[in-house]
Amino acid sequence: MTRPVALVTGASRGIGLAIARELGSTHHVLVGGRDATAVHEVVDALPSAAPFVADLTDEAALTACCAEIDRLDVLVHSAGQVAFGPLAESSTAQWRAVLELNVIAPTTLTRLLLPGLRASRGLVIFVNSGAGLQTWAGFSAYSASKYALTALADALRAEERGTVRVTSLHPGRVATDMQVELSALQGRPYRAADYLDPAEVARAVRLAVELAPGASAESIRLS
Repeated sequence: MTRPVALVTGASRGIGLAIARELGSTHHVLVGGRDATAVHEVVDALPSAAPFVADLTDEAALTACCAEIDRLDVLVHSAGQVAFGPLAESSTAQWRAVLELNVIAPTTLTRLLLPGLRASRGLVIFVNSGAGLQTWAGFSAYSASKYALTALADALRAEERGTVRVTSLHPGRVATDMQVELSALQGRPYRAADYLDPAEVARAVRLAVELAPGASAESIRLS
């Protein structure tokens, strides 16, 4: 393998797919996702890629998949779960599901892959959200998970400084299925042109990846 290796979670659609396509021109991309058919479609469309089919909340399955990775230069956490609605109408199960995928899963995956990232002096990118920096009514569970993800990135950066670079990427509203759902809940029409294109988020990932080894984009906010 002459190309650097990048693992992108949530890479079968939306922001993750845009990132996989962007990095595909220079990297061997491990395409992460739960739907094997969708993942293989992305793999087949990239110059150099392989599937990483796993339920990120299943630690045993995740451990088995990670054991097959013998080199890793870039880890991009793009998979996530949305949750909207006031705290008074939420349930403990909803909170657990959001925190499991948005916080615990990237924590587990990073821990499993950290030896390889240290060996390559690699880069971890957490695709976060504007909701990881400020919040609004109806965003309690989602925003809490994204604030936690910001803290996770900050702590990892402090622990691995000089060995593994860590970037928090905070896009504003992006033209994805999440915005379709949110627009419907808010009773307003959805227009993709009103939001960031996922390709713009992917270009921000490219910026972080291509910095010189001694430089680090610790936090990027897009609007």
